[in-house]
Amino acid sequence: MLYYLFNYLHENFNIPGTGLFQFLSFRAAMAALLSLWITIVYGRRMIEFLRKKQVGENIRDLGLEGQMQKKGTPTMGGLIIIGGIIIPTLLFARLHNTYIILMLITTIWLGLVGFLDDYIKVFKKDKKGLAGKFKILGQVGLGLIIGLTVYFSDKSTLTTIPFIKQTEFDYAWLISWMGEGASSYTWIVFVLAVIFIITAVSNGANLTDGIDGLAAGSSAIIGVALAILAWLSGNVIFANYLNIMHLPNVGELIIFIAAFIGALIGFLWYNAYPAQVFMGDTGSLTIGGIIAVIAILIRKELLLPVLCGIFLMQSLSVMMQVSYFKYTKKKYGAGRRIFLMAPLHHHFQMKGLSEPKIVMRFFIVGVLLAIFTIVTIRLR
Repeated sequence: MLYYLFNYLHENFNIPGTGLFQFLSFRAAMAALLSLWITIVYGRRMIEFLRKKQVGENIRDLGLEGQMQKKGTPTMGGLIIIGGIIIPTLLFARLHNTYIILMLITTIWLGLVGFLDDYIKVFKKDKKGLAGKFKILGQVGLGLIIGLTVYFSDKSTLTTIPFIKQTEFDYAWLISWMGEGASSYTWIVFVLAVIFIITAVSNGANLTDGIDGLAAGSSAIIGVALAILAWLSGNVIFANYLNIMHLPNVGELIIFIAAFIGALIGFLWYNAYPAQVFMGDTGSLTIGGIIAVIAILIRKELLLPVLCGIFLMQSLSVMMQVSYFKYTKKKYGAGRRIFLMAPLHHHFQMKGLSEPKIVMRFFIVGVLLAIFTIVTIRLR
């Protein structure tokens, strides 16, 4: 909104300083600063409000040190993150940009799904929350919107593939074995891939939100890497130099990503150990979905297994634990475990490591993965 106002003032009245809003870097910096200010200043008020309404986390006793002390800590803090993302984006981004519209839809859509889950847990006193099938339905619905919009607006199913010299991968290759006419069904493959990616990453972020500050900090690191990749993809000079896909209007996403990073860092102010608020599914499902959709829009989704390695490790640890337990129970009559506890961060807690140490080490791994992800565009 401010972009259009100051653009009008600049073009019609040539008021000094109004031209700054033409610069992407200026608007991104302002979006990040405003997001940080909103989450820190109004985040405190939101926490007080949640505490008064007794919107507290229900904690299961898993035998972890300091776990039961968190009982009653305000949850649904994802509302703080969502507010910190949407308001700066509305103010500083060009709202007619398709990428911005899709990101706003993603934030609100998954925010509502997560909110319903938290609402059922807190106010209906149902620990299971929103039924899994409805969560999946929400993620699938968003995947359909994103996949169909991207396909029919860009008319392309190309994406960036890491590590090899041929930098672009076409989803049409997956059904090339069907022979002539198969290309007309490529959009179905693309949409299914989008649905899978959004579901996997949002659930991975949800599993990572298990100890203070881990999900927010890890996501902020991922956000920085995505901002760099979006800027490189949107800049014709660097895109040609790095031999990656040039996406002319994708640079505007940097405004949204800047607000995303600012909101996560501001939330971390209160979510760092010992946490004063938890993001709940309102936050974790939303930030995971945001990361997935950004990667899809900048055609870097095949880099997600590396960039979101923390989320991937958490998801794999749960799948391995559950699968092995069921297999051994069926074979031996008693279930056995690979990890002391899953997700993976709880395994390290059971081994006696403190929460801050686990979080910091995961952050270090996250930074290394982010650096490696960016480097992969030259490792060919």
